[in-house]
Amino acid sequence: MNYTETLAYLYQQLPMYQRVGAAGFKKGLGNTEALAAAMSNPERKFRAVHVAGTNGKGSSSNMLAAVLQAAGYRVGLYTSPHLREFTERIRLNGQELTPDYLVQWVAKWQPLFEEIQPSFFEMCVALAYSYFAEEQVDIAVVEVGLGGRLDSTNIITPLVSLITNISYDHQAMLGDTLPLIAAEKAGIIKPGVPAIISQTQPEVVEVFEQKAQAENAPLLFADQQYQVLQPVETVASEAATQLVDVQRHGAPYLAQLELGLLGDYQRLNLPGVLATIDELRQQGFTISEDALRTGLREVSRLTGFAGRWTIISRQPLTICDTAHNEAGLRLTMHQLAQLPHQQLHLVLGVVNDKDVTPVLRLLPPEATYYFCQASIPRALPAEALAVQAAEVGLHGAAYPTVAEAVQAARAAATAEDVVYIGGSTFVVAEVDEL
Repeated sequence: MNYTETLAYLYQQLPMYQRVGAAGFKKGLGNTEALAAAMSNPERKFRAVHVAGTNGKGSSSNMLAAVLQAAGYRVGLYTSPHLREFTERIRLNGQELTPDYLVQWVAKWQPLFEEIQPSFFEMCVALAYSYFAEEQVDIAVVEVGLGGRLDSTNIITPLVSLITNISYDHQAMLGDTLPLIAAEKAGIIKPGVPAIISQTQPEVVEVFEQKAQAENAPLLFADQQYQVLQPVETVASEAATQLVDVQRHGAPYLAQLELGLLGDYQRLNLPGVLATIDELRQQGFTISEDALRTGLREVSRLTGFAGRWTIISRQPLTICDTAHNEAGLRLTMHQLAQLPHQQLHLVLGVVNDKDVTPVLRLLPPEATYYFCQASIPRALPAEALAVQAAEVGLHGAAYPTVAEAVQAARAAATAEDVVYIGGSTFVVAEVDEL
């Protein structure tokens, strides 16, 4: 098989959560452990940071990888889902997995897949761990796919575990209360391995404390150590970076720190990233302040990260963001409201396996809407989304594709307007300029 045929085989043979939803999610580590055992347990052959959370785990993973790259390390990065190309999921110092490696690896292990019948994601994890072991990375940053306890990535024993944020998402699989969701995320906390929590959330503090105590794992709530202050003059709409001042235990620590990721919500992720870097330093990694600053400033260049408050044009200001649950969209809508504008144009698409009404209620009723559907089976039809949106006072037209919705929004917007494209990772993935 060539690369195209190999991808077609993977998408057709292995149930893929990204496309079909819950049918593509297999609970339990059995398949991943069986794959790993057949491949001589590659997960034991590299050091790692493991990152879980509802919101912020992708941004935090990329920031950590960028800082470690800037410090001179050979860094593997595993994230999901991909936006454009499958190979984005697995990177080595920012470079995507080569198509040739994928083709040869799948050909080698195809009989094993047909025996074990893994999900698409289970296969991806085995691929990433094989690649990192073979390439002898100094360290890999591994983002959890969904949950933590039963997520396929959870066969590693990392140097440090980072959990970013607990919000409502995937309740059908993870539980319908924050403590239940937190318990699934806390499943990445391993015996004796330091665990860092980015945000202190009163509803779930006890869940993490109990799990860490049971595993005899040192526990740190990073926002109790680091405070991130945003100067008033920072205007994300005009700047290539956002400036923040960081205090440590209430004393000045990092002044005028530049973040290459422009989302206001990155201030919630930064404490966890800084605390994780501290822990790695204590374990022998050499990471200078210069490397820290370079990595945080140049995340997108170093790791290829995109889709988080990404500005794709200036007139009109056009922003893409993958926020898709209540907590994420509440923050992005707050930032959107702060931008100078005459009219807001929102290109919006969602998936069909979530209750979207709570999300729709967070969106500004004064905006003009362009409802669309991404080209995946899970996408909610644009007309159905328009009907549900109208019930909460959001009005606009429905378009059969993301491209047509984006084109219509940009045609209608003046230079003083703002266009926002989001609602789903899969909508953002179809924006040409990303």
